[in-house]
Amino acid sequence: MKRLLAILLVVMMTAVLLTGCLSSNPAAAPVQPEEKKEEPKAEAPKEPAKIIKISNGVNEQHPAFLGGKEFERIVEEKTGGRYDVQVYANAQLGDDVKATQDVRMGNLEIVVTSASPITGLAPAFMVFDLPFIVSSEKAADAIFDGPVGKKIASSLDGKGLHLLAYYENGFRQLTNSKRAVKTPADLKGLKIRTMENPIHLAAFKALGANPTPMPFSEVFTAMQQHTIDGQENPIPTIYLQKFFEVQNHVSLTGHVYGPHIMLISDKLWNELSAEDKKIFEEAAYESALLNRETNRKMAKDYVAELKKNGMEVTEFTPEQLKVFQDAVQPVYTEFEEKIGKDLINEFKAAVEAAQ
Repeated sequence: MKRLLAILLVVMMTAVLLTGCLSSNPAAAPVQPEEKKEEPKAEAPKEPAKIIKISNGVNEQHPAFLGGKEFERIVEEKTGGRYDVQVYANAQLGDDVKATQDVRMGNLEIVVTSASPITGLAPAFMVFDLPFIVSSEKAADAIFDGPVGKKIASSLDGKGLHLLAYYENGFRQLTNSKRAVKTPADLKGLKIRTMENPIHLAAFKALGANPTPMPFSEVFTAMQQHTIDGQENPIPTIYLQKFFEVQNHVSLTGHVYGPHIMLISDKLWNELSAEDKKIFEEAAYESALLNRETNRKMAKDYVAELKKNGMEVTEFTPEQLKVFQDAVQPVYTEFEEKIGKDLINEFKAAVEAAQ
C-alpha cells in the first residue's frame, strides 16, 4: 500500500513539473498580435503664395487704391490664397511712368495708372485726352465696357502690357492760387501743372495758360512753394491730396475725362492658367465697378468739402463751357492723324449713342 502511494505521489509531482514547464514556454503560450501604431501622414509641402504687387500713385483713401484692395480680396478668395496680392499707394513703387515701365519689363506685376504713360506706346489711348470728348459718366461706361474700349485695349497687344480693367479717374477740374477762372482769358499767364501729355499741353496753351509738366508726387510741394500756380485733376484727387491747403480756387471745367487703367505684365499674364486668367479678369471688372461708384460719389460729395475748407468753387453753364470747348478745337486737328480719324469718330458716335 505504501508502495502504491509513493508511485502516485511521483506521478503527480511529474505532472506538476510538466505543467509548469509548458506554461513558461513562450512558444506554447497564445501569441497576441501587436497593435500597429499608424504613422502620421507626411503633408505635401505647400507652395508659398505668389506675390502680386499693385502700384498706385494715389493715397490709401483714393478710389483707385480701394479698387485695388477689392481686386486683392477677390483674387485671394477665389484662388484659395495661392496669390498674395499687395496694393501699394503714394508712388511707393515709383511714379506712374516708372511703375508702368517696370510692369512692361516684367519687374512689377500690376500698375493702376492714368493712360498718359502709355500713349507713346499705344497712341489709341490718346483719344481719352482730347478735351471735352466725353460728356458724361454714362458715356464713359459705354466706352469702357463696349467695343471701343476693347479696340483701344487691343492696341497694347504684343507690347508687354495687358489691360485688365478700365477704372475711373474722372472729370479733371482746374485749381489755382491766384484768381477765379471763369473764362479762358482768366488762364492767361497762369503756370498750370499738367501730366507729361502732349494733348494736355496743347490744350492749355490754346487756352492761354503756361502748362508745366511734372510728376504728380511733386505737385503739392511745387504749389506750396509757388513754383506753379495751379494744377488740374479730378475732385477726389484734389480733396484727398489736400490741395485745398495750398490752393484757393477750383473751376469745374470738366475739360478732360480720364480713365485709370489696370495694367498687368505680359510676363505674368502669359504664365497664368486659363482658369486664373478668368479669375483675374472677373476680379478686375468687379473692382472697377466699385472704383467707379466710389469715385462718382466722392466727386459729388467733396465739392462741398472743398468749400468748407475755404476754396472758392466756380461752376459753369453749358454756354460758358462752350467758350472753352471752342478754344481747344485746333487740338483735335493737330492730333487727328496720330490718334486716327476713324477711332475719334467711332468714339464720338459711342458717346452720342449713350446720351
